[in-house]
Amino acid sequence: MEKETGKIPASLLTLVGGLAIAAISFWYGQNNNLMPEQASEQAPLVDNFFNLMTTIATALFIVVEGAIVYFAVKFRYRPGDETDGVPISENFALEIFWTAIPAILVIGVGIYSVEVFRDMGGFDPGGSQVMAHVHDSTHAGHKMPKGSAMAAPLIADSGEMESEMAAEMGGTPTAKYGFGAKPSESGKFAGLTVNVTGMQYAWIFNYPDSGVTSGELHVPTGKSVQLNLSAVDVIHSFWVPQFRLKQDAIPGIPTELRFVATKPGDYPVFCAELCGGYHGAMRTRVIVHTPEEYENWLKESQIAQELDVDRAIAVNPANLSESEFLVPYVSDMGINPEIVAQLQPTRN
Repeated sequence: MEKETGKIPASLLTLVGGLAIAAISFWYGQNNNLMPEQASEQAPLVDNFFNLMTTIATALFIVVEGAIVYFAVKFRYRPGDETDGVPISENFALEIFWTAIPAILVIGVGIYSVEVFRDMGGFDPGGSQVMAHVHDSTHAGHKMPKGSAMAAPLIADSGEMESEMAAEMGGTPTAKYGFGAKPSESGKFAGLTVNVTGMQYAWIFNYPDSGVTSGELHVPTGKSVQLNLSAVDVIHSFWVPQFRLKQDAIPGIPTELRFVATKPGDYPVFCAELCGGYHGAMRTRVIVHTPEEYENWLKESQIAQELDVDRAIAVNPANLSESEFLVPYVSDMGINPEIVAQLQPTRN
């Protein structure tokens, strides 16, 4: 029998195809640009894992979809061909191959994911808490940010409910869930502690060291920040995409989130857990400062809140009359205060 000439060996085609698929998958996995910018020390850990998963998924997609297209074309029905297909019943070596490779990939990815979880502090929540997770309601009521008259009752209510929770639990609660210090900083205190309260539909940030309370999170670069998360009504989820961090805030169960911001900027904060009708509006922002800018912001906030103490009264708007509720706004609206005072409740 004469040897066939001009035919490329199947083994060589398989090798070249495998190398091409590996190169394409690796390139796309490292250059997918699917994630937002990195703004914390934890972000590269998550992105490296995501890029690995994308590389594997790309290779699988090319192999599976490529095989489907190839066989659909090569073995398509041709007019006049009424013959049966090749009677292949089994291929033991092939079955071992397509079982072993996925098993190795899954085990490897699983081990890597645990290492990432460990490096992000997932095994050490509450390991170095230094501040009371629950802030006093009186303190919060007298340390509100300027212009926060509408937020006053929310802050007062959240402080009261958290204080009751702490009393029922027999003292200051310690976080059992979340992300604590990374292994290299295990047992070390965070450089900045912020108590975060989630409620429908707002986030309140309290700085126990300085007494500042804000509707936005302000942190410096290069300093370990510990967020003590709690909720006063339903489950919320604190999520900053640029930090690659997300942690639930659960009523009655304190949680923790620890990170180091690396890039100054203004980043959005979302609630990632459906928490009610206005869940989509439960947004705020985290502003990352340089250390010098952060100190300036902290001093300005302290001064502003001290000046605003006499006007910061925690009241429930539902208990105010129409005229009392509108008084703070009449000057901006150009309405005579005497006209507002004449308003009467609507009678049915």
